[in-house]
Amino acid sequence: MKTIDRTRLQSLMSREQKKFVDERPKSKALFERARKSLLAGVPMNWMMKWAGAFPPFVREAQGSHFFDVDGYRYVDFCLGDTGAMTGHSPFATVKAVEEQSRRGITLMLPGEDAIFVAEELQKRFGLPYWQFALTATDANRFSIRLARQITKRPKILVFNWCYHGTVDEAFITLDREGVAGPRRGNIGPPVNPAVTTRVVEFNDDAALELELAAGDVACVLAEPVMTNVGIVHPAPGFHQRLRELTRKHGALLIIDETHTICAGPGGYTRAENLEPDVLVFGKAIGGGIPGAAYGFSQEVADRIAALQNISPENLEDCDVGGIGGTLAGNAV
Repeated sequence: MKTIDRTRLQSLMSREQKKFVDERPKSKALFERARKSLLAGVPMNWMMKWAGAFPPFVREAQGSHFFDVDGYRYVDFCLGDTGAMTGHSPFATVKAVEEQSRRGITLMLPGEDAIFVAEELQKRFGLPYWQFALTATDANRFSIRLARQITKRPKILVFNWCYHGTVDEAFITLDREGVAGPRRGNIGPPVNPAVTTRVVEFNDDAALELELAAGDVACVLAEPVMTNVGIVHPAPGFHQRLRELTRKHGALLIIDETHTICAGPGGYTRAENLEPDVLVFGKAIGGGIPGAAYGFSQEVADRIAALQNISPENLEDCDVGGIGGTLAGNAV
C-alpha cells in the first residue's frame, strides 16, 4: 500500500492557492475592502467556506453559470443551495419581480396574486390552506409553534443529523451512547435542545414509537428523504409507519420539502402519496427571491381557527404571537 506524500499535497495546495489569488486581483481587493465593514469580510459567515484565500465576488449569474468580477465563468452546481433550482435569474421570475416592484413591494395587505399562488399550491400538494413566509426556517418555526398550540404538548421530534434551517429545536444529535444533546457547532443555544426535542435515527420504527409513546410530542418534523448527511432514503414502508405512529400517538406530521420538492410538481409528497398534516418548503418557490410557504390539512386549519378564535375582539393579539412578520406575505 502506498502512503500519501503529505508534503507534496501541501505543495500542490499552495501552488493552487497562489494561482487562485494571482488570477483574481479584483476579488482580492474587494475582500480586503470588505473586511473593514463586514464581519470576516462577507455578508454571512458561511460564505467563508471556500477553498481559496477568499471567495470570488460575483458580478452576475444567468441560468447554470455565474461570472466573478475578474471575468471568470463558473458552472454552478450549487444554484444557491437550490434557491435557484430552476437556474439563476429565470426570465419569468425577473419579469414578475420587475413588474411587482413598480406596483409595490411590501404593503401589509393582500393582493390577488396570493390567492392565485395558494390555489396552485392546493392543486399541486393537496392541502387546502396556505400561509407564506420568507424562509423555510420561518415556515418550520411557525408550524412548530402552531403544533404546540393546538396539541398543548411541549416537545417536537426530529431525526438524527437532520437540518431544518436555523430552528433551535432541530440542532440536536445522538452521541455514541445514544444520549441526545446539542449538535456540534450550535451557536448560543437558548437551552439544551434535549429539553425541547426528542431525536431518533431515521428509519428506526421502534425508537420512533418509543419516543412518541411518551405523549408529549406535538409534532414530528421530517424531510421525506434526509439530505443533510448525504442522501438517506426511507426504508420501504417507513413513511406509512411514520404516519400510522404519529396518528396513533396524537402528534402532527410536518414534512419539510425544502430540498425534496425537486421530485416533481407536487414534490416528494405527491410522488409518494404522503399525507402530512403540515407541509413546508422555501428557497425554490421564489426562484431566488426569499420566500417560503406552509400548508395545512383541513383538520389542522380547523383546530388553529378554533383555538385562535379569529374574531374582531381578538385581533389585537394576531401580530404578536411569534408567527409572521412585517415582510412575510409581501407582494413580491
